[in-house]
Amino acid sequence: MKIVVDSNDNLRIDKYLANNTDYSRETISKMLNDNYILVNEQKVKGSYKVKNGDLISIKEGYIKETDIKPQQMPLNIIYEDSYLMVIDKPSGLVVHPGNGNINNTLVNGLMYYTNNLSDIGEVSRPGIVHRLDKDTSGLMLVAKDNKCHELLADDFKHKRIHREYVALLDGVFPQQKAIIDAPIGRSKENFQKMAVISGGKHAVTHVEVIKKYQKYTLVRLVLETGRTHQIRVHMAYIGYPIHNDPVYNRKNSDSFGQFLHSEYLKFSHPITKEILEFHSKLPEEFQSFLDTLEKEN
Repeated sequence: MKIVVDSNDNLRIDKYLANNTDYSRETISKMLNDNYILVNEQKVKGSYKVKNGDLISIKEGYIKETDIKPQQMPLNIIYEDSYLMVIDKPSGLVVHPGNGNINNTLVNGLMYYTNNLSDIGEVSRPGIVHRLDKDTSGLMLVAKDNKCHELLADDFKHKRIHREYVALLDGVFPQQKAIIDAPIGRSKENFQKMAVISGGKHAVTHVEVIKKYQKYTLVRLVLETGRTHQIRVHMAYIGYPIHNDPVYNRKNSDSFGQFLHSEYLKFSHPITKEILEFHSKLPEEFQSFLDTLEKEN
């Protein structure tokens, strides 16, 4: 959407757009922060006062708060207090609305379950401090108020929250331990994928073998950084892609998706300072496949 300002009222851009679009001032403020709104192709603050002749460009696809509807769904909440929740997310569940999909996400379920969710960041992500890919299962943190959200986000940024993943790799990994240090950015061949590229963002993954099978390797992974699809990209890059990964593994995959599970979470509660520690069992499909491999071994 493009709007040419035809006014000399000297209004702030957030007020001007609230008067001339169906977005609220709060949503407009967040859109400005997320570069969904530009003035004369430049980023501006909500306090910017529009001038006659200004060209305002509004990028399509931003989800308005009113678009997201609460939906009843089973939630595996393994811990909850007044400030946060720990969710055990199943494989196949999208975390938050996006790309035209505003239903059947974890956020829809959280909104049905409680009215107490943080609203920092994008309007499509209430309570979401960090995310897991759709087909990655396991432990996730959800913030119930803004102060807790800010403190948790700072803990993630400064690596004070310890997370461990379990994954099954195609191929027999030769070492017992390894550190993958390779920059990740948007793939130049396919914009929907990430890749190891020169000039990408710094990304480090620690790998430790749990068990080797005839054609597979069960590993534990710890992220030193938190890039999009980091584990999946790094493992594919070194030639041991995650089993059943529909995007980064060239072999055929079924609807379950990648065998990647957020298995362990340990952190200091940002408000009470209590040390909290959680484990999550592997999904049934994942464990069943491992049981088959054990019999073959």
